[in-house]
Amino acid sequence: MALRMTRSRVASENAVPHKTVDGPAVPGLRPRTALGEIQNGRRAANPTRNVQRKKAVTVATVPLPETVKPVQVQPTVPERKALSPMETHGCESSNLCQAFSDVLLDIKDVDADDCDNSVLCSEYVKEIYKYMRHLETAQAIRPSFLQGQEVTGKMRALLVNWLAEVTMSFQLLKETMFMAVAVIDRFLQDQPVTKTKLQLVGVTALFLAAKYEEIHPPAIDDFVYVTDFTYTIAEIREMERRILTVLGFSLGRPLPIQFLRRASKIAEVTAEQHTVAKYLLELCMVDYDMAHLPPSQVASAALALVLKIFGCSDWDKTLSHYMDYTEEALLPVMQHIAGNVVTIDEGQTKLTAIKKKYSSRRMMEIANIPQLKSAYIKNLAAVLKSQ
Repeated sequence: MALRMTRSRVASENAVPHKTVDGPAVPGLRPRTALGEIQNGRRAANPTRNVQRKKAVTVATVPLPETVKPVQVQPTVPERKALSPMETHGCESSNLCQAFSDVLLDIKDVDADDCDNSVLCSEYVKEIYKYMRHLETAQAIRPSFLQGQEVTGKMRALLVNWLAEVTMSFQLLKETMFMAVAVIDRFLQDQPVTKTKLQLVGVTALFLAAKYEEIHPPAIDDFVYVTDFTYTIAEIREMERRILTVLGFSLGRPLPIQFLRRASKIAEVTAEQHTVAKYLLELCMVDYDMAHLPPSQVASAALALVLKIFGCSDWDKTLSHYMDYTEEALLPVMQHIAGNVVTIDEGQTKLTAIKKKYSSRRMMEIANIPQLKSAYIKNLAAVLKSQ
């Protein structure tokens, strides 16, 4: 207790009285100096310490000689890849190289008025057809793919003519028929079969195409019936698995009718002219010598031939730009088509299922129009026969 009192007394004796601004000093408090007199406590505690400040080093700037100039680095511009007609159409001319901008100035944008119709896919219809051109190359059919097999081109033509009759009896879509023929050709070029199994391949291919294209495809029992019960349901299902395995389940090969619709839209043809072109396309299905041709080329040649016999405008630069074929490139295919027309009109073949189909009122009796018997058709066919 005595020690505590002694420390308290010593602290009170050493305390410096604090002066207020207007009143007397208050005992027990340390005086507070003005703001201008506040100094660092460490400096006040150690007045003998010398703090050496570093002198600022000034670096002299050396002027550059007048002959030396700063080098300006030019940015490297990456080289542009040349674009295809499908990719460049519709772009601003400032975004294209000079070679394309001069060509595209006079090309009409056939999809400009379709922006309000979502079904026509005008925003990416060009990319769609570009992809279809890629598919027809990836899933191509070789020329003379039946060479060395038991099945011949005449047997194939007989099968296609019979499938055309089945398609009419079932009232199937044109896409179903075209796809069935494509499946048959792609299968036969990689998997030879005997002639006794050729009809089984054909009816199975039509069964596959109907399930792919039709909303309500016929039942498998109907396909057994059209073969006159030659094959059973089990045989058709086994052949279906076999075809899908050989094709790798790739059934999306583009069809000629799809390219024909595009070409007819560009050329702005009438319904009659478009139907004539469809008739020419279906005649080409029977021709074994045309099975290897790309569907886009066959469709373009069919429409080019229709434009000729109807006296319409020629195959102009707009059609050449969108379909990517010139009239010179289509001329050999047009000769083949004209030869098919002359062959069936002059009765040189008994495979007349397609002509009977297009001789009906429902098809506007297109197969009997005088334009298909014109001198231009006969001259083209004569050139093919002379070769």
